[in-house]
Amino acid sequence: MRKTLCFIGLSAIIVSCTTQKPATKTTYKPQQKPATTQSVTKTTEKPHIVKDHGMEFYKENIGDITKNDNTISYGSIVSAKPAGYKVVKTHFPAVAQNFRQKYLILHYTALDDDKSAMVLTQQSVSSHYLVNNLGNNEIYQLVDENKRAYHAGVSAWRNDKMLNDTSIGIEIVNSGFKTDASGNKIFVPFDEKQIEKVAALAKDIITRYNIPPTNVLAHSDIAPTRKQDPGPLFPWKKLYNEYQIGMWYDEATKQNFLSQLATTNFATESAVNTYIFKIQTALNQLGYEIMPTGTWDANNKKVVEAFQYHFRPEKYDGIVDAETWAILQALLQKYPPAK
Repeated sequence: MRKTLCFIGLSAIIVSCTTQKPATKTTYKPQQKPATTQSVTKTTEKPHIVKDHGMEFYKENIGDITKNDNTISYGSIVSAKPAGYKVVKTHFPAVAQNFRQKYLILHYTALDDDKSAMVLTQQSVSSHYLVNNLGNNEIYQLVDENKRAYHAGVSAWRNDKMLNDTSIGIEIVNSGFKTDASGNKIFVPFDEKQIEKVAALAKDIITRYNIPPTNVLAHSDIAPTRKQDPGPLFPWKKLYNEYQIGMWYDEATKQNFLSQLATTNFATESAVNTYIFKIQTALNQLGYEIMPTGTWDANNKKVVEAFQYHFRPEKYDGIVDAETWAILQALLQKYPPAK
């Protein structure tokens, strides 16, 4: 009888122990779920819209900046007000959005300070900003960044055209150029303090809108057959080296291409139609609007001149020499066209 009772008691203990193990597992699993849910909620929670004097602002980005998606509003949020209905921002903002501002275009005014301000505010041409040459710390804003200024005109770069729609324009007070007795353009240098203003302004704009180096351009880059500004004396290399603004080639890469050309008679070879076609194609791949034809005409020589204004300012005669060609290849290696 005692053996039987012992056997029954031992069996009860074994059953009790074995039935407790699954219970421990089932009570442990649900404890993990709230933690997982809280983590997801935290990462998907959207920052609040800030209200100030009846206006709404959204100051944080929840988009993917690597895809140039940016949800920040740098001005007040503009919303519709349909009669009889209420627009709410329950699901604001959508992740899939970015800025209209893809380009920064630099110009000179070819006028003095007073005339520049008058023309850019009272006539059918404008820019978002005007950088004066008065030696002060002021920069004039003329157009809201969210609106189109009329500064680029008929223009193109890579796959985009009519860049007023997608750009911010900066006009710089500068007299431009005069033509000497031989027909050569004599450009006027920029003031160093004025360039410091331009650099600070440009850096702010390209940082806020995530504008890539390939989209920081001269007016002559996007309209080479009709514009020269800001000309060969504008310090693109300085802006690149000191402020990380815009494009510039690597010297070692240029020298490598130049050394390869040293073994050839470049002047003779580059006059062949197939070679001309190759150079024109390379200019087009970098971004310039040029139709490769295999021959040089007045318009595509102006494209070469515009390229030289920006990247080969020591020589801007519109003729491709070995160094111009080496610079172009070095730039394409560093900034290849998007596929």
